[in-house]
Amino acid sequence: MKPVYKLPQSVLVVIHTVDQQVLLLRRVDLGSWQSVTGSKDHDAETYAQTAAREVAEETGLDVHTPGFALRDWGLENIYDIYPQYWPRYAPGVRRNTEHVFGLRLPHVVPIVLSPTEHTEYRWLPWLHAADEVFSPSNAEAILMLPHQTALDDQAGLSAPKAKARR
Repeated sequence: MKPVYKLPQSVLVVIHTVDQQVLLLRRVDLGSWQSVTGSKDHDAETYAQTAAREVAEETGLDVHTPGFALRDWGLENIYDIYPQYWPRYAPGVRRNTEHVFGLRLPHVVPIVLSPTEHTEYRWLPWLHAADEVFSPSNAEAILMLPHQTALDDQAGLSAPKAKARR
């Protein structure tokens, strides 16, 4: 059961292709661009479970699809919650901990948006995507993509390359 208040524990999932195209989603409420984000539904939900659920809810993608690679980047951001969002959290909660993941896909895929959360999506090269997002932690995570991709390659976690299309 979902708590009455949002938990101040969330995920940021940078969805990207092998060639470092990054998926951005336009928020319904602010009109700004972002990666997949969302809070844990309950204390027992792991960050990985939250990441998988949020990706499915916001994009229609299943992180367990063959060729997809969800990886915990081992990064956390702690930031102040914007005052307009304070009523969503328990009284006195003013800071959120955001855990960062990457979801590597073999190629650009169609997305099925949640119409209550996002109005459109687009795939952009990683540097352009970092310039487009509203959140500083989201931009920083996208800028880390080449480093994280190199770590994936070293660990043998890379998704297979897409076949050339004619």
